[in-house]
Amino acid sequence: MASEQETELELRLKGWRLTTAEVLYYMPDHPKLIQSFMWQTLDLAPQYPRITKFLDFWRAEIDAVIHSVRVGASDALGPAPLRRVDALLVH
Repeated sequence: MASEQETELELRLKGWRLTTAEVLYYMPDHPKLIQSFMWQTLDLAPQYPRITKFLDFWRAEIDAVIHSVRVGASDALGPAPLRRVDALLVH
């Protein structure tokens, strides 16, 4: 787990990525009404310690029942990809 003193850049250099979690959930009194909650954080694949901690908190403290969770992560920090572009410039 990351320490509180590490900067975003330091975490990204260690492989942490911007990660989005979409939690689909329902309230016990309305089980047919699925709702969505989106959350972004820096996290470390494939364990995703921050998202796991958040979901553990949700299950213990929030009355809403988790239906499913989708997780997506950006690429690791690095230089932007270079692409060759053929263009004719006329002045």
